[in-house]
Amino acid sequence: MIFFCFLCCGFTLSAQQKTPKALDIYLLMGQSNMSGRGKINDSLSKISNDRVFMLDSNFNWVPAKHPVHFDKPKHVGVGPGLSFGIEMAKSNPSVSIGLVPCAVGGTSISVWEPNALDSSSKKHPYDDALKRIKAAMKSGTIKGVIWHQGESDSKPKRSKEYFANLEKLIYRIRQEVGNPTLPFIVGELGDFKPAYITFNEIIRSLPEHVNFTSVVSSSGLIHKGDTTHFDARSEEEFGRRFSKAMLEVQKSSTK
Repeated sequence: MIFFCFLCCGFTLSAQQKTPKALDIYLLMGQSNMSGRGKINDSLSKISNDRVFMLDSNFNWVPAKHPVHFDKPKHVGVGPGLSFGIEMAKSNPSVSIGLVPCAVGGTSISVWEPNALDSSSKKHPYDDALKRIKAAMKSGTIKGVIWHQGESDSKPKRSKEYFANLEKLIYRIRQEVGNPTLPFIVGELGDFKPAYITFNEIIRSLPEHVNFTSVVSSSGLIHKGDTTHFDARSEEEFGRRFSKAMLEVQKSSTK
């Protein structure tokens, strides 16, 4: 019995030693391509980094692995978040990275505002994200946001209103975290449909209108067969592109 208790105490101490502290925290926001719908195979399921953590559905920091998101458990898969986090960790060996998954598949930007209900998922995307953001901030500092969303707003009528809504969202998130220069990186939709290509033309001008933002190209990335969702390899590459853009904007925000 004494030996058993010793083992338990040893396990608890080990777990405490691995608890991340003073994290560089990044918010992963948007809809299904940020959540990830790429197929997870054996090799992808084993990818991790001992300095990259994710906030799980119970608000606990755990080692980051695919899938990072849990918005729709039956559908989640490989997204850009994990490769993004690993690249950010590689860029600075002295820090640990905290990923905060907030994306909800199928959501329009219109429900990414306070008190808004997404009728399909029955979730409050913005309010739920804010709860996770506030919980995460207890463990470190929010260093940036990566955002991929727009398939639900790519029709002509909605796309005309999109830019203004995106500007409002960026301003609101920066207010929430108390950082007016918080880097906000937006990913293009895949060039799989004419409406997506037109949508990308709209969002590419974001850095001209909002400081400390960047738009990441989806050029060369492919879908998984449904002309909407990126395949696993493309999601991994997208995450690396997000990290490159994030690092560039972070440098500009500290000048």
